[in-house]
Amino acid sequence: MSETAGSGRRFAWPESAARPLGHPIQPSVAHVAESPDALDAHYAGRTAGYAYAREGHANADALAARLDAVEGAEGGIVTGSGMAAVAAAVLGLCRAGDHVVGGAQLYGRSLRLLGEDLPRMGIATGFADPTDIDAVEAALRPETRMILVEVVSNPTLRVADMEGLTRLARARGVLLAVDNTFTTPRGFRPLAFGADIVIHSVTKLLAGHSDATLGYVAGRDPALAAAMGGLAVTLGLTPSPFDCWLAERGMLSFDLRFERAGANAAALADHLAGLDGVRRVYYPGRADHPDHARAVRLLDGGGGAMVSFEVEGGRAAANALVRAAPELSFAPTLGDISTTLSHPASSSHRGLSAQARAALGVGEGFFRVSAGVEDIAGLKEAFSRAVAAARGAAG
Repeated sequence: MSETAGSGRRFAWPESAARPLGHPIQPSVAHVAESPDALDAHYAGRTAGYAYAREGHANADALAARLDAVEGAEGGIVTGSGMAAVAAAVLGLCRAGDHVVGGAQLYGRSLRLLGEDLPRMGIATGFADPTDIDAVEAALRPETRMILVEVVSNPTLRVADMEGLTRLARARGVLLAVDNTFTTPRGFRPLAFGADIVIHSVTKLLAGHSDATLGYVAGRDPALAAAMGGLAVTLGLTPSPFDCWLAERGMLSFDLRFERAGANAAALADHLAGLDGVRRVYYPGRADHPDHARAVRLLDGGGGAMVSFEVEGGRAAANALVRAAPELSFAPTLGDISTTLSHPASSSHRGLSAQARAALGVGEGFFRVSAGVEDIAGLKEAFSRAVAAARGAAG
């Protein structure tokens, strides 16, 4: 009988004297140990390697090593999504009776986690403007365990007072967790600045091609990393090996993409500011941004790859703007290699009431742009056409 895959015999993986140029994808759910003693040695930490993919796999560790390098971290954890990373940080480090203060302009699902889900678990929450350190201090309680902020907020691109937050957290013995998704390690490195935890939606600018859904979380203290990692394993926040492989590939071009996207964002912000029908442009790199001076200090002089703007008119104007420029992908995401356009009122912040959105400054005419790497002349023409269509619809 021939030795085929269906014969019941096991075949060894082919060996090679040379290593592959790219890391292979290793999707195996389990790894075969040679004996119970060998498995015991693995779980006791006496030998390196893997046993069961929910507990870790090679593609996740290879990606984590790259992310650790750019964030200046050790022992970072890759998760199945950016929200999984947020959950690992909050649920891994907080317990019933604790209190968490969140930035008032967090990502929509982060707002929901803090505003609706954590209270059901006995974790009290509150919100404060992270650009106003007095407001954050006023929101703290004796039982506050963590402050969770974004360096650059979603979607109005306000820049948090990271100097003040770091001092406050240290003085009060509170963990400072920073979602660095918008900023990226090229714009800001939270751990080096004094934060305790850094979080990313790797799905976005780091992976860069809208084909991998992943998150990342790392702690300054190994004990924090262990607690977050343990929860991630228990809850099954495991990333796909294939997505990890895609993201590691994307990381190879991250620096180039970041520079080109940032240059395009700055040019688009200036272009949009000069168009009739644009009520306001939000870009930290512009002198008219309320946090421009802080952005210059914190973001190494750059404004990042994100631009937000508001056009006159309501939903009709918003619909007209999107339809007039089909080459601008209208999608509820960011960080793609191409430019994407999103409408927070109908996507990331749709779960908030109209009054809550209005308090954040997010109306029906508000759009967020994630600049890609296309030719800037074509992007300017597309946005000129789109804004003109919105102006016509607003009447």
